[in-house]
Amino acid sequence: MAEEIRKIGVIGAGAMGCGVAHVCAVAGYDVHLIDLSREQLECGLATINGNLARQVSSGKLSDDARKQALGRISASTDLQDLAPVDMAVEAISEDEDEKRALYAKICPILKPEALLATNTSTLSITRLAASTDRPERFMGVHFMNPVPVMELVELVRGIATEEVTFETAKTFVRSLDKTPTVSEDFPAFIVNRVLLPMINEAIYVLYEGVGSVDSIDTAMKLGARHPMGPLELADFIGLDVCLSGIQMLHDGLGHDKYRPCPLLVKYVDAGWLGRKAGRGFYDYRGEEPVPTR
Repeated sequence: MAEEIRKIGVIGAGAMGCGVAHVCAVAGYDVHLIDLSREQLECGLATINGNLARQVSSGKLSDDARKQALGRISASTDLQDLAPVDMAVEAISEDEDEKRALYAKICPILKPEALLATNTSTLSITRLAASTDRPERFMGVHFMNPVPVMELVELVRGIATEEVTFETAKTFVRSLDKTPTVSEDFPAFIVNRVLLPMINEAIYVLYEGVGSVDSIDTAMKLGARHPMGPLELADFIGLDVCLSGIQMLHDGLGHDKYRPCPLLVKYVDAGWLGRKAGRGFYDYRGEEPVPTR
C-alpha cells in the first residue's frame, strides 16, 4: 500500500532537477529545490518560469495554475531545508562518488520515514542504496529529458527496496501524469540500454564513412519515424553524457558491442560536446545548425 507524499525535496537545479521540480509543483506538491550554487538556483528557477510560461502559451496550463505552481517551489542552498520532506529526489551529476557523498550529508537530515530516490540513468540502484541509512526506502526514479514533455519514468528497485517504497513511487509518478515502467537493476536500465548503443552505432556509421551526419539523421527520421536523428539527439543529450553511458554499459556488461566509437571519444576530447558547447555533430554557432562532417 502506498504512503502519502506531500512535500518533495529535489537536490540539483540542473536541467533534470528543475524539470522534476516543475512537474511536481504543477501536480500540487510543495517542492524544496536545493543546489549548493545560488547562481545555479537562480538560473534553474528562470528555466522553470520560462517553461511554465510556454505551457500557458500552448494552452496546456492556465496562467493561474502557473502562478500556483511557482508559489509551491522554494529554493535554497541549505541541505537542512530537506528536513520536512516526505520524499527526496537526487538529481545531481552522474558520478557515483558525488552521489554517495551527498547521501552521507542528507541522510541524517531526512526524516527516518522519508523516501530517497535517485534520478540516475545508468548507476546501480543496489550499490547506491547500500551507501545510505535506508536501502529499504531507496529506489531509482529515472525521469526522461526534458521532464515536462516526456511521458515516461523508469522505476528501478534495488535488492533491498521494500514493496511499499515501490508502490509509493509508482503512485507518485502517476500523480505527475507520467507513465511508469519497471526495469530490473542492470546497467542503463531499459531506455538507455537500447538508446545509447543505437547512438553509438550511428556514430560508427559516420566514422566508417557509410553516411554523412545529414544522411544518417535523415534516414532515421524518415526511414524509422524517429522524431530526431540519432546524431542530433546525441548533441541534445551531450556527447560527454553519451560517452559516459556507453562506457558504463561496456564496463558493466563486458560485451564488445558496447565499445565506444573512437569518433565519439575524439569529439569529447575536443570539447565538442553538442548543443551546450556550441559544437558537436552539428555546429550551432550560426543561425541554423550545420553538420560538422
